[in-house]
Amino acid sequence: MDTVLEKHYPDYPDFVSLFQRRVEEYPHKVAYRFLKDGEVEHDSITYATLSIKAQAIAARLQALGKCGDRTLLLYPQGLEFIAAFLGCLYAGMVAIPSYLPRPNRAPTKLQNIMADAEPVAILTREADLPSLMRQFSNTSLASLPCLATDNLDDALASTWQPPLLNKDTLAFLQYTSGSTGTPKGVMVSHNNILYNSEYIRTSFKPDPDSVCVTWLPAFHDMGLIAGIIQPLYVGASCFIMPPVAFLQRPARWLQVISRYKATHSGGPNFGYELCIRQITPEQREQLDLSSWCSAYNGAEPVRRKTLEQFSQVFANSGFRPEALYPCYGMAETTLFVTGGLQKEPPVFCTVQAEALRQNKVVVVNESDLDNTPPGAEKLRQLVGCGHFRLDTKLCIVDPDSLMLCPSEQVGEIWVSGPTVAQGYWRRTKQTQETFDAHIANTGEGPFLRTGDLGFIHNNELFITGRLKDIVIIRGRNYYPNDIELTVEECDPAMRNAGCAAFSIDTNGEEQLVIVQEIERTSLRKFETIAKNIEALAKVICKVVAEEHDLQVSAIEFIKPATLPKTSSGKVRRSTCRASFLEGSLSSVGRWEKPTTSSESVIKVKTDNADSLHSASAIQDWIIQWLSQQLGRDINTIKPEDAFAEYGLDSFQSVQLTLSLEDLLGYIPDPGILWYFPTIEELATYLSSLLHITQVDTDRAYEEGMSDLHADTVLDDDIRPTGITTTYNNPAQNIFLTGATGFLGAFLLDELIKQASGQVYCLVRANSTTAGMQRLRDNLQRYGLWQDEYAPRITPILGDLEQPKLGLA
Repeated sequence: MDTVLEKHYPDYPDFVSLFQRRVEEYPHKVAYRFLKDGEVEHDSITYATLSIKAQAIAARLQALGKCGDRTLLLYPQGLEFIAAFLGCLYAGMVAIPSYLPRPNRAPTKLQNIMADAEPVAILTREADLPSLMRQFSNTSLASLPCLATDNLDDALASTWQPPLLNKDTLAFLQYTSGSTGTPKGVMVSHNNILYNSEYIRTSFKPDPDSVCVTWLPAFHDMGLIAGIIQPLYVGASCFIMPPVAFLQRPARWLQVISRYKATHSGGPNFGYELCIRQITPEQREQLDLSSWCSAYNGAEPVRRKTLEQFSQVFANSGFRPEALYPCYGMAETTLFVTGGLQKEPPVFCTVQAEALRQNKVVVVNESDLDNTPPGAEKLRQLVGCGHFRLDTKLCIVDPDSLMLCPSEQVGEIWVSGPTVAQGYWRRTKQTQETFDAHIANTGEGPFLRTGDLGFIHNNELFITGRLKDIVIIRGRNYYPNDIELTVEECDPAMRNAGCAAFSIDTNGEEQLVIVQEIERTSLRKFETIAKNIEALAKVICKVVAEEHDLQVSAIEFIKPATLPKTSSGKVRRSTCRASFLEGSLSSVGRWEKPTTSSESVIKVKTDNADSLHSASAIQDWIIQWLSQQLGRDINTIKPEDAFAEYGLDSFQSVQLTLSLEDLLGYIPDPGILWYFPTIEELATYLSSLLHITQVDTDRAYEEGMSDLHADTVLDDDIRPTGITTTYNNPAQNIFLTGATGFLGAFLLDELIKQASGQVYCLVRANSTTAGMQRLRDNLQRYGLWQDEYAPRITPILGDLEQPKLGLA
């Protein structure tokens, strides 16, 4: 393997210098294209324009703070985030990528990040400022200046002053995605970015002619380093789509790869699973995946079954098995640690499961698998995650003795080299424990202790489990102590310090399990009334979904003082997991998520076609969907119940809105569940929206108008060539009627583009929120909606046919 860093690219002192070189090489080349809905190109930006915008943002930041100050980045997926991230680097400041908080949710994690990092400013888009200001009021975040970077004058770039940067300069803090109570910021330097990017280049083999596609969140380490930074590093082009667009329709991901002949794209194992399950044979026939040469798979355990099924299912679409690229990494190593060889199929290894539990590796030959008799030793299939190269070193170490493990023995994975980050922000003790490990008998080090367990066989790394208790579900990390605290505080029957949260493998997917002790005072009642199990399980599922966006698969209620713990009182989660699987816990009751029946067809009884869109029909449809998806008795699901009562996570919320297309004729925004959180409220709103739209259409027909909804594109020869009317004083306030109709959508779009004033839209609705949703849905229907329109539009409740427009 290589021992010296390849010098394919010159040795740059910092990432800004490298990016400036790319700008000089490819000034007019499109760096990124944003597919807002995962299908239609919404925006694009060249290397030169991106550099100018980054310099303008940097100049503004330099007026707010100094080199080394931290800035919090709150953006949805899109080009604005990339410009802001680079702007921080250009200013010599430390970027903190984070998620855009949900409406109507307390920004607890952001407050904890602020307390830890002490940023000098928040960067976001103008469209998101009003919502953020409302959420941040009465919190510590309210004291921070918020800067909208998408409306800055590019002329500011001329005032940018290049900061003094070097390889050790801190570039960004990657806060671990799972921890809410005590977030840890991984300190990633310019040198970390440069080295890891080169490491990825020598592994994935991208070049300036490559075409990349990413749907991963940009604040996620894989989304940022592999999805956003790697294309810039090599001078390639990249297509970006929102994660929700992929979750709604996984086919969009592969359709983009097929349409644009993409070469490099990937994600966690669950992304490939979704493609296998949800992309239809008819959709597969339209795909050409022959250009895809690097389908990387990481961020969560890689499954052999997934890789084999994906290769088989998409073989006729031109996909080649050797394009699959299992890899291993983490935020503490910037991203990438190991990967295989390009143009080689994945490496598999079958081992004896019982020996593996004893940290021994007993390999079973693949040729012997067909002759395995019934009742023989259980086997475990593992996927190789490649090997290390360049200046990275990896060792397998006994986590107790801190000495190197002999070959064919499981131990903790230790990593050293330029890929390892600088440590945890302002956490000296944890940095020393994790980033400054040395091998006991040789003193060799320092190494990063990954907390992951594995072994090396035939120069290939195999991951077997986690020494740490971190739960990884759909590529995201969750700290069990956060989940446990949420559960313990949700009901008086829960015993303090008596909870264990962990994950188990169920049909190739990681599922969350809770084990909880019951207070002695509640135990007798609990044991005699079986309903308590269901009631408490419902409470737990609700709070875990609300606080952590996770669905609980199973809950075991146990007797007090029986949870496995160490002599110092720490929860032994691995022992608890084993006891749960064996059924040996001191159980007083177990709840399990019922199996789903997603293949069933939902039918709603109605008297006529119109009643399909009534509130009661939509309500019945949603209840049936929940019953099928969650495996619950339909009679136990009540219209007044909140969706959170049933433990719906964000993934299932997306699936619900996607399924509603069959009934409504369009896909509602998944965020609608945040504004209408109960079954009854959502059904009523959707029904009113459909009813109002139908009334508008019926009136149009009665007046002899054509079906304008079916003709949404104007011929070029009837478009105005320019705006000929001029005004001495630009309008500050504009009142528009008919904004929910066909013509109104285009009028509203042009008013926002051509005028600078606030647009007040007369709209029939039950509330301003519903009115705004009607306006948004209408613009989306014709592909006109942009998120930055939101603060420019004010819905006014009224009716054009009523006296005084129905205004109070």
